[in-house]
Amino acid sequence: MVTVVSVFLSCYEAMQRGELIHRRSRRDKEFHFQDWVGERITETGLLWEETKRNKYPDYIMIDYLEGYEVKGLEAPGRQADFDCNSQLATGRHGDRSVYYIFGRYPKEFEGDQFPVLDLVICHGDFLNAHHHYVHKNDSFRDFGSYGDILVRDRKMYVAPTPYALVDGLASHCTLIAPSEDAFTGVDGLREVGSLVRTEADRIAAEYTFDFRDNSLRTVLTGNPTAGSVRTFTAYRAASDPAGSVAMKGVRRLPRQPLLDEIDELPEPPSPDSL
Repeated sequence: MVTVVSVFLSCYEAMQRGELIHRRSRRDKEFHFQDWVGERITETGLLWEETKRNKYPDYIMIDYLEGYEVKGLEAPGRQADFDCNSQLATGRHGDRSVYYIFGRYPKEFEGDQFPVLDLVICHGDFLNAHHHYVHKNDSFRDFGSYGDILVRDRKMYVAPTPYALVDGLASHCTLIAPSEDAFTGVDGLREVGSLVRTEADRIAAEYTFDFRDNSLRTVLTGNPTAGSVRTFTAYRAASDPAGSVAMKGVRRLPRQPLLDEIDELPEPPSPDSL
């Protein structure tokens, strides 16, 4: 049994009736969309654990082995990729399946209420299908002139959003699930596309950083599951007349800007132009 169909339809129906995101205060720049999703999950009658902020995933279901990680995106704004804060995006966490919920909302708005422009719920395997990697931060000393400065190696992962991978998502509400989950024919859903991702031949196995010239070097190795084809099915609500979706052409995402370059970046392109 899965919860994602109920959660998806709850989100779609809320968007149809104009349920707005409520920002609690001007300081609430991150959690307002997460709270909106929590209200939609509650409306399904499904039970979820009360977790602390920054817990992964954001919503853990009590009676089902599923969880939801929520990512709000400003529009216009950065939409081609997102930061995975110390937790690599993937479709499994422990013994739970993980779905990611992406929602776009206006960057500029009046007051503390604003709409959800579009929404995508996708299985984490659509972003990364490897489950074996275990995240760990580490540190070492011996840095600096006296050799007593600690350097922390705190990894941040940046993954593509569905908006960078799929055409036809803007202005609509879409569910992307592994094809083997076979939601086709489920009441309330209709199939709108087949999406295929093929695993890369080589992937990063290690990296080194040289303090002398500030250079970062990676070592690639053969991917043990290279060439594996993973198929996903896109769905919309049965009452939603929106058209089909399809994978964008294969391309590498642009280099992630350095932290001190972020303030100088031009406005990113819209999802339709990615």
